[in-house]
Amino acid sequence: MGDIVHTVPMAAALGRARPHARIDWLVDRRHRPVLDLFDVADTAITVDPAGPWRHTVAVVRALRESAYDAVIDAQGLIKSAILARFAGGRRTIGFARQALREPAALRFYSETVSPDPTAHVVRQNLQLLRALGIEETAIETPVRAVASAVADDVRQATGPRYGVLNPGAGWPNKQWPPEKFGAVAAAVYESHGLPWVVVWGPGEESLARRVEESSAGAAMLAPPTSLSDLMALVQRAAVVVAGDTGPIHLAAAAATPVVGLYGPTNPARNGPWLESDICVSRFEGCACHHKRRCTAATWCLDTITVDEVIEAVGRRLNQ
Repeated sequence: MGDIVHTVPMAAALGRARPHARIDWLVDRRHRPVLDLFDVADTAITVDPAGPWRHTVAVVRALRESAYDAVIDAQGLIKSAILARFAGGRRTIGFARQALREPAALRFYSETVSPDPTAHVVRQNLQLLRALGIEETAIETPVRAVASAVADDVRQATGPRYGVLNPGAGWPNKQWPPEKFGAVAAAVYESHGLPWVVVWGPGEESLARRVEESSAGAAMLAPPTSLSDLMALVQRAAVVVAGDTGPIHLAAAAATPVVGLYGPTNPARNGPWLESDICVSRFEGCACHHKRRCTAATWCLDTITVDEVIEAVGRRLNQ
């Protein structure tokens, strides 16, 4: 989800600079619903890298028939680079070696771009457009209008103003303790009168319930949500509090106020990109950078205190 959201501004900038160009987006079948939230591509072409090889071959043949002027790989993985090259465009554009997540992807590009290594990943993706003579710095995320009965029901329960808590994450190393989320909800409800909704994904319901149970009645468990339901919930929220995971990237794309909790990943690269958003981070002192599980004696994310997050949420709400 994050990779797609972080590439949306580049596709949007390409569309602004080349308004008559056709822009297709090759996306993993599992993540097509993320792309459907944004108005940036003429066609979404799905591929299943884990599926039967003959299906991937059929997709590649269809890509080659389109005779693209340029194919851009913003992901920097071997599988994405191979598909980009096999698409048969006149030019295959990717990052230079130092910016690749898998350096072996380099061999599949005909041209490379060296981005600013200190820049946010969204800005690095924008810099890929330099290969096409496009210098663009504006970050725009054209979010499609999303209708959601689930979000409507939540708003009926909470009132028009609420916050969203997302305690889950794809990596255990990115999860702040649920009881701390609950304590933040209780304190902010007392100080700001803000009720909370706890969102959750597959396998995270028990985690979300622990947040609800420790919130002194300040938070309610969201019902099961589709991706469009989740987007509608974060679009309408007064603030979203989460770790480095999908919902925080959706909130950033929707320009919803964000407080991010970061440990093993760098908020300067992967965090929200609005200057007004706030990240409480332990990245500088983390001993387990980019590892799914903590291997240190002290789990860095656990050293983020409830009071720090309460202060950050209050500051973000008051801006």
